[in-house]
Amino acid sequence: MTQQDRPLKGAWGMTALIFLFMLINFADKVVVGLAAKPIMDELKLTPEQFGLIGSSFFFLFAISAILVGFVTNRVQTRHTLLIMAIVWSLVQFPMLGTVSLEVLIASRIVLGAGEGPAGPVATHAIYKWFPDSLRGMPTAIIAQGSALGVIIAVPALNWIIVTYSWHWAFGALGVVGLLWAVLWFFLGREGTLVDPPVAGREGGERVPYRYLLTCPSIVAVCCTGFASYWGLALGLTWFTSYLVDGLGYSQKVGGNLSILPWIFGMFVVLGGGWISQRLKKSGVSSRVCRGAFAAATVALGGCVLPFISLLPTPELKLACLVVGTAIGS
Repeated sequence: MTQQDRPLKGAWGMTALIFLFMLINFADKVVVGLAAKPIMDELKLTPEQFGLIGSSFFFLFAISAILVGFVTNRVQTRHTLLIMAIVWSLVQFPMLGTVSLEVLIASRIVLGAGEGPAGPVATHAIYKWFPDSLRGMPTAIIAQGSALGVIIAVPALNWIIVTYSWHWAFGALGVVGLLWAVLWFFLGREGTLVDPPVAGREGGERVPYRYLLTCPSIVAVCCTGFASYWGLALGLTWFTSYLVDGLGYSQKVGGNLSILPWIFGMFVVLGGGWISQRLKKSGVSSRVCRGAFAAATVALGGCVLPFISLLPTPELKLACLVVGTAIGS
């Protein structure tokens, strides 16, 4: 096995740090939906107003992801990750004071701008530590930062909300984010693996952005991401509120049940990453093992969700919701 066929020294340590980065990333995302009921009660918000808070997170999410993507082609990812973590952390602390609808919306917009590039930049960073044939598993592990971020954070944040207030749930996330930033400042490093030029392009010619924006495979991936994030945004904003107001669970029980899609999704992503990597190593094309395979799971989830309204009991509705939202992870 040559050096090019194995991870760089320290690759799994960087994977662990970036895994924690994604864990905090999704804990930040889920806290608003988890605290939906107490926030709406305290601020006397209508469902439409709270929906605006939920959607405001995504106002600059995609734009920031694209702009920071350009920057990260020229700046080391370890710097980009550090700046993002600091932004996430600082924007949580205004929630500890007197909060209004406008403050909540502004904070979520800034948080969304800071978190929009997180997934792509984290993946870009870890790809510099692993050769192409071995990227499936570390990519899946980093993706599990999102699931474990919810699985670990939801019971803790829900306890803070029930015992103290929703304000302190935001403050706790700010503190944890700053602790990660300190850890990354001292331990974070940049990988040195660089992919070879795209096959068929002579002399390592740069791939024009015109091609990237019109390539059918990339367009298809964007459509899959659109469908997947639509469901994710709905779940992040309304899942706990639906369990409490729609299915009759208490805040404590409904909040804790909010981890179920993420537990199921964790097994889906780890299993899917393993299957995808096995297919790739056995010679199956990337189009099939990384494209069609993932897109099919998203489509399957979309087919499951419409049946929620037809089921007779809260338990069956919850099970259908969990499978439908998580199978495309």
